[in-house]
Amino acid sequence: MDFLEIEREDNALIKVIGVGGGGGNAVNNMIKAAMQGVTFIAANTDMQALKHSKAEFKIQLGDKLTKGLGAGANPDMGRDAALESQSQIRDVLGDCDMVFVTAGMGGGT
Repeated sequence: MDFLEIEREDNALIKVIGVGGGGGNAVNNMIKAAMQGVTFIAANTDMQALKHSKAEFKIQLGDKLTKGLGAGANPDMGRDAALESQSQIRDVLGDCDMVFVTAGMGGGT
């Protein structure tokens, strides 16, 4: 019996978003390890941290609120920054089938 090898063209579109410093570091490590088949995104209130990100897409959270200076270890400010940037987040994540979020949970973002 012969088996046909079927190539699937409907692969799931997977995105990994690193949030804050810890999440951004995790994304950079995944990129360095040459992880394939996913799109990488970095989201942070700290513009300096985003400049060092190797992610394909970068979102500065709360540009008006934090002015790129970070959330100062204040989770309420981090939440407000994410709410300010929700349309950018939706735009970047909108077409994917799966999202993995990585975050350190130690600071404000």
